[in-house]
Amino acid sequence: MPVRDAIVAKLSAKFVPDYLEVIDESSRHQGHAGSRPEGETHFRVRIAAVGLSGLSRVAQHRAVNDTLAEELRNGVHALAIEIVPTGSPQGG
Repeated sequence: MPVRDAIVAKLSAKFVPDYLEVIDESSRHQGHAGSRPEGETHFRVRIAAVGLSGLSRVAQHRAVNDTLAEELRNGVHALAIEIVPTGSPQGG
């Protein structure tokens, strides 16, 4: 399964988000630390989920990182996380 699909599946199962966007930004990091020719190393996650609201920013990021721990151990070098407020145009 492609890494992006695994990220979408895990975040969807854990948080049942109102909004989820997972962007593979690996091509923008070619030649940088952690990049691989086949890509799938650098991702941006934009997520709005009730389960993340009310948490501190650190706790929100920790929850996403904990959910994706396997991917972060096995090839994902960088993960940018943007928590989108629920009720916003992106967050529903």
